Amino acid sequence: MRAMILDTPGKPLRVANLPIPTPNPQQVLIRIRACGICRTDLHIVDGELTQPKLPLVPGHQIVGIIAEVGEQVEQFKVGDRVGVPWLGHTCHHCRYCLSGKENLCDYAQFTGYQIDGGYAEYTVADARFCFPIPADYPDLQAAPLLCAGLIGYRAYRMTGNAQKLGFYGFGAAAHILIQLARYQGREVYAFTREGDSKGQEFARQLGAVWASSSEELPPEPLDAAIIFAPIGALVPAALRAVAKGGVVVCAGIHMSDIPSFPYHILWEERVVRSVANLTRRDGEEFLTLAPQVPIHTEVNLFPLVKANDALDALRSGKINGAAVLVVAHD
Repeated sequence: MRAMILDTPGKPLRVANLPIPTPNPQQVLIRIRACGICRTDLHIVDGELTQPKLPLVPGHQIVGIIAEVGEQVEQFKVGDRVGVPWLGHTCHHCRYCLSGKENLCDYAQFTGYQIDGGYAEYTVADARFCFPIPADYPDLQAAPLLCAGLIGYRAYRMTGNAQKLGFYGFGAAAHILIQLARYQGREVYAFTREGDSKGQEFARQLGAVWASSSEELPPEPLDAAIIFAPIGALVPAALRAVAKGGVVVCAGIHMSDIPSFPYHILWEERVVRSVANLTRRDGEEFLTLAPQVPIHTEVNLFPLVKANDALDALRSGKINGAAVLVVAHD
């Protein structure tokens, strides 16, 4: 099978021919149709996340068809369409797993990081961490739901009942979550990099009531803000934008250092918190909710062998919506 391989962080991926993997008793073999490109993939490829298995097949927003099932798999059969997210394995016995916080498992393993992922024609995945894909979603539109959607949804839930929401960084996750926010009657204020008029217009088209540079303050205080961009300097910027008692949620797995800031912008019971990974419950809830909205994903398509081009486009801010690899089989 063809695959894109990371041998050395900081270097481009290479095209390789690998054997089709064999599933163990709890796994399924998946014939991949599409794989979303995530900013976390960039952090892995660029060496900012420092514990990948090497060599590695990146990718953790996988959509495909089950080609083979392990002997202990009962919930899926050959021919089922499934999605594979970032969370690929947990221990099931640490204090976090036992308390419903499997996203914090001490022994978790992640797809496209410690487990080979979806930049390939086939992959194997633990069936317990796969999700059925809603029938209404074509493969290419479904792929971004599996991380931008799922982890974005976890961050969104942490804003509680906030009615005025700020989204810092208007990429794959924000363009999905704004649709859910509008469906639930909330207002979204979009913040982009300086001069990104195209991104600001995209946010307005999706229903943002205001869109401007992240250096600007919104026209009125926000109830909550989610920071999707991996820029630590946005934390004090968001704190200045939220009202008393407001929450700032850092949604990324990696962020640059947060600069020091005066206590008074945190005072008055403002909260800063992070989001780590996802739980399977998050996935089940979101994939049930998405068709009700319905959420539409704006996708920019690249063939599998052009994965480096897709990563470059994401790195340089040239993607509106989500980038997705199309995996064509001969």
